[in-house]
Amino acid sequence: MRPKIYLFGDSITEEAFNDGGWGASLASHYSRTADIVLRGYSGYNTRWAVKMLEKVFGAVDEEAQAPVAVTVFFGANDACLVDRYAAFQHVPLDEYKQNLRTIFSFLKKRWETAAIIFITPPPIDEAVRLLHPYMENPGGLPERTNEAAGAYAQACVDIARECGTPVVDIWTKMQEFTDWKKSCLSDGLHLTKGGNRIVFEKVLEKLKEVGVSLEKLPVDLPLFSEIDSKDPLKAFEK
Repeated sequence: MRPKIYLFGDSITEEAFNDGGWGASLASHYSRTADIVLRGYSGYNTRWAVKMLEKVFGAVDEEAQAPVAVTVFFGANDACLVDRYAAFQHVPLDEYKQNLRTIFSFLKKRWETAAIIFITPPPIDEAVRLLHPYMENPGGLPERTNEAAGAYAQACVDIARECGTPVVDIWTKMQEFTDWKKSCLSDGLHLTKGGNRIVFEKVLEKLKEVGVSLEKLPVDLPLFSEIDSKDPLKAFEK
């Protein structure tokens, strides 16, 4: 069986297989060595994620191979402001931290050998968010701010360090680019192809650090170059 890499998160994960998406890029990169399994849930926060862990990942099959890695990409919805129109998605910062601990513990208890990689929420372009409300916005204010997203991003980094697990800080990384609002974000929150590229490259970097690389994963079935034109079936006897 090919090893699996699970992608677990909110809409930025659900959209990961869109054209130019970071999940699609991972699937292409690992096309002969690992299966990328998408588990993205648009609009979800960590409170809801904790409630559905058993349903998402199912019962443990003792004979099934553990995934080599799981990405955990939540926080953008947790960081919605409590006094704005998306308050029902808000999760207090301390609870967000505890929920990340719970998700990490659940995954490690289920698959001890799997690498768990946290990804922080992205930065927010507040002006553009006003142009993309997803429900009635009577206050006329953005439901998220970059400052709040930054606080949740730092909390994600802190919990990753506490758990001793890798973390991709895209909130910080994307803002290293002077034009990040346009080059990385399509609607002030979700990712452009450029933003997806950053996530792909940084996640791939972390996967390599934990040994999930093309150099270390076996190739599925003989390569075409290994098949003898005079005796093709010989390659399949190995």
